Amino acid sequence: MKARHLICAAAAALFMAGAASAQDLVIRIDDIGSSHSANLACIDTYRNGIAQSVEIMTVCPWFMEAVGMLKENPGLDVGVHLVLSSEWEGIKWGPLTDCPSLVDPDGYFWPKVSPAKSMPGKSLVENGYDLAEIEAEFRAQIEMALKYIPNVTHLSGHMGSEAFSQEVSDLILKLSAEYGLPSMDHRGSEQQYGYRFVSYDGPRRTLKEKVESLSKTIVAMEPGKRYMFLDHPAYDDSEMQGVFHQGYENVGSDRQGVTDMLKSRKLRKLIEKKGIRLISFAELAKK
Repeated sequence: MKARHLICAAAAALFMAGAASAQDLVIRIDDIGSSHSANLACIDTYRNGIAQSVEIMTVCPWFMEAVGMLKENPGLDVGVHLVLSSEWEGIKWGPLTDCPSLVDPDGYFWPKVSPAKSMPGKSLVENGYDLAEIEAEFRAQIEMALKYIPNVTHLSGHMGSEAFSQEVSDLILKLSAEYGLPSMDHRGSEQQYGYRFVSYDGPRRTLKEKVESLSKTIVAMEPGKRYMFLDHPAYDDSEMQGVFHQGYENVGSDRQGVTDMLKSRKLRKLIEKKGIRLISFAELAKK
């Protein structure tokens, strides 16, 4: 029995040593449901790339198509992407509830949550909001997602909707506990779950620059740490070529580059070489 105990202890030590030397990385893709192009690309980067978690927007016009696609891909981790803004010029969306303090004169969400120099006077914060209306709207979005996608695992925020004020972050934590859905974007979420958001280390205008800059980020990841990277895949098609806002006019070509980068063999090989574990946010939260 003593020998068996020693063998088990040694095996456990080796397992823990391996865990300490590896890095966990969540590749998160946002905005499924926002467009047909984004829907197709999100599924593509999961099936043929490195994406692990996807964030769904229940208020957007392509939500129901996304629901069908996610049912066909049950292995893709899904989060409810809570929305309080409608940023694009050519396409707009609004709330699921009656919430006059959250919308512009046309009934759409404001383009921004927090003030932006490029869009003065067009943010939720600048125009004032009722916290009770935010809670009702967030509940409606969560329950819409659960109605059609009962296996959602977490909450996230679109364009800063979870963290633009402490009272909203506190609200998110209340809803997170009530619905049993960990929140990845509230204030303090990185400390709570022990991960670090990372981005490109360098320019990202072209596909080559994206791959090289994200490769630098991956190379710099430290053993035993957890990381999260996020971006927005889509295709450079006629739909996305009509989507833009001031300061970001090349949406289609930029997001085509994101899609191609997430399917890059070079990145896949680098991740394998470094022994990085690709995990979902649900796995990260459990750890």
